[in-house]
Amino acid sequence: MQTINYLAGYPQNIQQQAAELLSSGKLAQYLDAKYPQPHQVQSDKALYSYVNELKNAYMRNSPPLSQVRFDSKLNIIKQALGMHTFASRVQGSKLKAHNSISIAALFKQAPAEFLRMIVVHELAHFKQKEHNKAFYQLCQHMEPQYHQLELDTRLWLLWRDLSKTEVST
Repeated sequence: MQTINYLAGYPQNIQQQAAELLSSGKLAQYLDAKYPQPHQVQSDKALYSYVNELKNAYMRNSPPLSQVRFDSKLNIIKQALGMHTFASRVQGSKLKAHNSISIAALFKQAPAEFLRMIVVHELAHFKQKEHNKAFYQLCQHMEPQYHQLELDTRLWLLWRDLSKTEVST
């Protein structure tokens, strides 16, 4: 079986189920039924508030957010859906930290759960820089359905790419 875009790291049985949903034309129906509600976070200011609320609920002791924004070039340039950047610099006798999060602008149209999953992922990088066991445990602490949401987000991205391809042909 050919590996499906976005699902390369998943077991064959998951890829097979995704392929069946695709070939039967039921992927959109599955996603719409499971995630019917879009979110209302449409501006950088609203995204900053949303991310800061999650950060304060789960990671009060982590450094403050410096910047949060939707980035229209993120998916195209970096092949990333979100990005956490961290910079430290010395200002006088103090060490200042700068934490920023960029979320791919395509998540303005995503279901609310998918935006939350991406934000949780990027917030987890505040404490865990690598994608290791501790990182994913922190993600699950903030969002218990993290792994299912990550899979469904990948399915949504796959459906979105295929929809664009079908419209352009």
